[in-house]
Amino acid sequence: MQAQARADVRPDDKNAGGNGKAAGAHAPAAPPPQAARPATRNAIAGRGVVCRFGVLLCVGPAELSPAWVVCFSWYRPCVSSPPPSLHGPSRPRMPGVSAHGLSREERRQLAVDLTRVLALYRSILDAYIIEFFTDSLWGTLPHSWQEALDGLNPPQLATLLLGMPREGEEIRYRSVWPLTLLALKSTACALAFTRTPGFHTPSEFLENPSQSSRLTAPFRKHVKPKKQHEIRRLGELVKKLSDITGCTQVVDVGSGQGHLSRFMSLGLGLMVKSLEGNQRLVERAQRLDQELLQALDKMEKRHPKMVQRGPRHRPHHVVQWVSPTTLCDELLLPLEIPGQSSARLLLTGLHACGDLSVALLRHFCCCPEVVALASVGCCYMKLSDAGSYPLSQWIAGLPGHELPYRLREGACHALEDYAERLQNAGPGLQTHCFRAALESVIRQACPELRRPGVQGIPRVHELKIEEYVQQGLERVGLDPQLPLDLAALQAHQAQENRVVAFFSLALLLAPLVETLILLDRMLYLQEQGFYAELLPIFSPKLSPRNLVLVATKTPLGQAFSTLETEDS
Repeated sequence: MQAQARADVRPDDKNAGGNGKAAGAHAPAAPPPQAARPATRNAIAGRGVVCRFGVLLCVGPAELSPAWVVCFSWYRPCVSSPPPSLHGPSRPRMPGVSAHGLSREERRQLAVDLTRVLALYRSILDAYIIEFFTDSLWGTLPHSWQEALDGLNPPQLATLLLGMPREGEEIRYRSVWPLTLLALKSTACALAFTRTPGFHTPSEFLENPSQSSRLTAPFRKHVKPKKQHEIRRLGELVKKLSDITGCTQVVDVGSGQGHLSRFMSLGLGLMVKSLEGNQRLVERAQRLDQELLQALDKMEKRHPKMVQRGPRHRPHHVVQWVSPTTLCDELLLPLEIPGQSSARLLLTGLHACGDLSVALLRHFCCCPEVVALASVGCCYMKLSDAGSYPLSQWIAGLPGHELPYRLREGACHALEDYAERLQNAGPGLQTHCFRAALESVIRQACPELRRPGVQGIPRVHELKIEEYVQQGLERVGLDPQLPLDLAALQAHQAQENRVVAFFSLALLLAPLVETLILLDRMLYLQEQGFYAELLPIFSPKLSPRNLVLVATKTPLGQAFSTLETEDS
């Protein structure tokens, strides 16, 4: 075994040394048990850092015994890579831990580590970026962090902090970063579920950015590129899972306009029931079904070899609201299929919002006729405060497992998309700074008015900060002609990069919250005696919520590997 290397460092006294050993560490473990929620700069700065086995570990300020050191050697990252150097060309990375193949005990340990880390950095996650000036958020960071981040432009934040450089870009730190900040960066990468799919195929949008080359024209009509990618990938996975588990019927819950249902039924030949609570959307879905059938008939006459022959089964649409707390009889009612005595159902939902994802899990667990599940969740902030998280007994028993609204809302942001915006350094990045400046003016004018909703102000990048504030005041019902302190507003605007840096810190941690929510669902299914895995199936740049929860009531064994592959 590799010899232990240990370096005890206080973050505000010493930084990563010039020999590069500590700075090169890249996969830290969690902070100590019972980590208290930090509310101030000192709460974060008071944590020591240990480097062991080339892994940065957040630990308590005094206790440095081996019992506090947790090595993450059991995690299975998607790729192995050497520790990063302070200078050198960037390499493609797929950070994070692969959920597939982790044992029950490893999943439990991951939950422990996640709750510890989230408790340690709670002050960053709890913060609202619009209160950057009113709550002096920059001052809550350790001084060494401020020195490292201050003055970094957006592309540098994307490369150095978020770890997402441009292809071929050399990573060059302008200064030596404190170990605590390196530990935060590495921990955020090491503990989050990887969101990079395991398949590598040419982009389906190379020829035309609005048309997937892997869908025929009728299935692309009325469907945006993002949705084209999603329905194709999830539909193909559902088809494979249905074949493996012997399902006779797919139930698409929260189907909206029915794009996924149409592709699965008319494109892949599955028997599909489509449930949607909005009658207007159901009526539109039925019209689009008819339009697609007509288009396929025309295509078959013109190009008979390009269209699959045989009977076409359009999806069966039902207006039905599905409750997260009670079973839905309509969901379980099988379609009448000649010669079929009993139904074996597969439940699926493409970005089933909030509690709807939880409803799918409960129907899967409670109903013997449901034998498989493929669910992609979203909108975690819409989860009910009680009953929808935590679901598992294990996570419910962990200190610091609570995820209030602010943390769940932050988990819905798109890290890859924001990193690209940083790299492009577009003028739209100033919106957070302007909104934070507006909040400070609102508090001065009306102290009891906190974080009011401000309807979108168009073309912010073309406005002066005082013009934005005046329009914002009018939108929250205050006098737009209030006297403004232009010097103070300009001082706020000068801190735009600090606002962006703080938001990037919070965004760096956001995937840990999503990981904990999804891990809770996996553990819940395991506690019920079922089998659950999590797979990234969408390109995260196209679809940030790209992890599909796959559950079955019997183990899939080697057959599961077919779900991870891309159809030719």
